[in-house]
Amino acid sequence: MIGQEAAETIALQALGWMLSSEETLTQFLGESGLSVAELGTSARQPEFLAAVLDFILTQDEWVLAASGGLGRVPEDLVQARAALPGGAVPDWT
Repeated sequence: MIGQEAAETIALQALGWMLSSEETLTQFLGESGLSVAELGTSARQPEFLAAVLDFILTQDEWVLAASGGLGRVPEDLVQARAALPGGAVPDWT
């Protein structure tokens, strides 16, 4: 299991990946209502980092592109999301 600090690092890396993809960044900004200038301030908030991963995790294409671009496996993004606020997945067993 990934701890919150490692999860924040992965999410920041994912944000960096998103910044390099104009199409993905444009869609994220449109959906979040943020400006590019607000990203720097927002990136300090674990809830925002969780939202970045939530956004990327909505599309298999983005998950594969982001994890590949970061030299990670897709499960790293999922585990990072689970370690950030609001990411606890209930265990039904």
